[in-house]
Amino acid sequence: MRTFRFLWVIALLFWTGSTVDLLSDPAAGADSSKTPRELLAAGAYTGTSSCRECHEKFYRLWAPSHHGLAMQKYTDAFAKTALTPQQDDIVIRDRRYKAATGAGEGWIIEKGSTGTKKYPIEYALGGKNVYYFLTPMSRGRLQVVPLAYDVRKKQWYNTTGSMIRHFIERRDEPLEWTDSALTFNTSCYGCHVSQLSTNYDVKTETYHTTWREPGINCETCHGPGEQHVRVCKAAPKGTVPKDLKIIRGGRDFTHEQNNANCSSCHAKAVPIEETFTPGDRFFDHFDLVTLEHPDFYPDGRDLGENYTYTSWRMSPCVKSGKLDCLHCHTSSGRYRFAGEKTNNACMPCHAEKVNNPTAHTHHKADSPGNRCVACHMPMTEFARMRRSDHSMIPPAPAVTIAFKSPNACNLCHKDKSAQWADTWVRKWRAEDYQAPLLYRASLIDAARKQDWTKLQEMLAYLGSDHADEIFATSLIRLLRRCPDERKWPVILKKLEDPSPLVRAAAVSTLQDNLTPEILRGLLNATDDDYRLVRTRAAAALSRYPRRLLSEKDRRRLKRASEEYEASLQSRPDNWESYYNLGNYFLNRGEVRMAALSFERASQMRPQSILPLVNASIAYARLGKPSKAGQALRQALEIDPDNAEANFNMGLFKAEQNDLAQAESYLRKALKSDPSMAPAAYNLGVLLAKDRLAEGIKWCKTAYRLKPSNPKYAFTLAFFLTRKGDLDSAIDILSDALKRQTANGGIYMLLAEIYRKQGAIDRAAEVYRKALENRRISPGEKRVFSAKLKDLESKR
Repeated sequence: MRTFRFLWVIALLFWTGSTVDLLSDPAAGADSSKTPRELLAAGAYTGTSSCRECHEKFYRLWAPSHHGLAMQKYTDAFAKTALTPQQDDIVIRDRRYKAATGAGEGWIIEKGSTGTKKYPIEYALGGKNVYYFLTPMSRGRLQVVPLAYDVRKKQWYNTTGSMIRHFIERRDEPLEWTDSALTFNTSCYGCHVSQLSTNYDVKTETYHTTWREPGINCETCHGPGEQHVRVCKAAPKGTVPKDLKIIRGGRDFTHEQNNANCSSCHAKAVPIEETFTPGDRFFDHFDLVTLEHPDFYPDGRDLGENYTYTSWRMSPCVKSGKLDCLHCHTSSGRYRFAGEKTNNACMPCHAEKVNNPTAHTHHKADSPGNRCVACHMPMTEFARMRRSDHSMIPPAPAVTIAFKSPNACNLCHKDKSAQWADTWVRKWRAEDYQAPLLYRASLIDAARKQDWTKLQEMLAYLGSDHADEIFATSLIRLLRRCPDERKWPVILKKLEDPSPLVRAAAVSTLQDNLTPEILRGLLNATDDDYRLVRTRAAAALSRYPRRLLSEKDRRRLKRASEEYEASLQSRPDNWESYYNLGNYFLNRGEVRMAALSFERASQMRPQSILPLVNASIAYARLGKPSKAGQALRQALEIDPDNAEANFNMGLFKAEQNDLAQAESYLRKALKSDPSMAPAAYNLGVLLAKDRLAEGIKWCKTAYRLKPSNPKYAFTLAFFLTRKGDLDSAIDILSDALKRQTANGGIYMLLAEIYRKQGAIDRAAEVYRKALENRRISPGEKRVFSAKLKDLESKR
């Protein structure tokens, strides 16, 4: 009887930070900001004091701005001016906290069962809506303290307690304040100080972080100033050097360059390279989180903290190519159109509406509703941070009714219902402008729920000329879980999309179905003009055997892979970096290095299940079953219902021949995630031995969920053959052959069925197709050739 091997699965982590140093050299990548550090050491950065001599007016505007004060030293003077005393203790879990901010103080007092601790406050972050505070911790870490200060309400509150989203299905649990997500050096450093070097030592896991000055200084946006100062001082009095030796930005940049400059901080982004310089392209340094993430409502409105750039790229004004951030904001972050001239922000493009606003807004001239931004950029709040909607899309109360996303009407008219608002906007607007918004939100909502009854509509949207970049990217990413093969031609076509964000999303999804046509598309993507697409292509092809590629393709994949590996070295202080590196090593067959990477990720974040699950896979491949079982038990202690942990524990038990336990864990995995095709496949293999009908049922489930998987097709056909259902087996195997499968067993089984039926010509034709298939190994081809000769000799 044929032996079926159980199929292990890697737990995937979506939308993590960029990844990590090479574990073969612990010192590699220890300097996570090499270029700024070298420039600073050479004196290339001079600080704002050198700018002030010639630019005093701008300095006075910058110094008190939210950019200038993005981070500041905590002092008695600051506390007296900016803060009010905390009245009552704030209880967080089993401890009580109070901020002591009087003269000569400046610390957070923690009272718990183990006694009282004081955490000194060294720095304050922010100040527009909230002040967060930093305290020094062990090994050079600066940690956000458990209490924050609401500037508008003049109120102290629980920092992490405000940072949770509320869903119908579940409620997020707040993080412990000591979590690495709240470590300044690891998470929030890049946009609060200037010319920072984390100086992270991998061996000791210690930071020696330095920065030129707190806040966002002139050189953050203009580049190093040393040469600029030198040539200006050397120029004859009253003259301006022809080459100012400085990045000017603004009018010297394209709209896209200005937007990218701001968005290096104002984006919910995934870094892929950490040497962004003003003037660079965003997608050469970052990936962008879109509506696959639960921090967005299905229509793209903000639910969690999203930092503007995703919604900004949805704006019709931005997509026109005529708008950038500096139209409305100064480089210090101030709004240019405050007070009575607020509607001038929409000039000159919308002069007709600006000159007669009441006819468009249907609100009184002196009312808030008569301001353009009130309806097109309404303010929402999350974690006490107020943020305006930069999509500039008009109010859509119909979407509020369907998906509970906020709309401008009800954000102002809080005593009214969304149905009331919907009635008014339909009365005011003859055209149903809400329909397209509602339609595309419905596609995102369905894809999030894995409701593929709308697949044809999703694919039609992706194939249309008017598909929005953010919605297209979101759908492509969400479609990765869709088993329907109709998606592949449409997503393959998106490799030609004008947007590098869309192309990169298509690359990442297409890696799950490496047909010859898709393989060619991914190889072409390794030569893409944008680093984001090239690195995603390298990751997508990391499993593909290099020996099957031409010399030209090997060279270009090597170049892209080197770029990708460089991105994996950029964040050696982040657990997700080691996790992602472990997955990369697993794909490449470097199992020992994968195990080391997962171990380090788990050490850095013990509460995370993903490194433990994937470490178990690496241990199993290394022949270390006890360590594999231990890792899975740890994962299940953290989350007993986790699908990936239960699935892999089921396989672990099966390989130990504990079949009853294996069945139990596999069923539990499928209960948690009914779409887990590998769990259905392995349960089918397990049951088919003595419960053939039920085994076939689960194998059919796996095949239905993932019909492109040749292993699922072969196994189902094998069991159907054993049952005597040869016609169904032939249909499945014939369909698999259409994909030019590399699975020689499919050719062998189909030919054997035909041979036993006496259909010798058909059997011979199957062998010939196998010999023509370039993906079949030479060893298998020798077997097929012998089988074909044997058939022909018997005619």
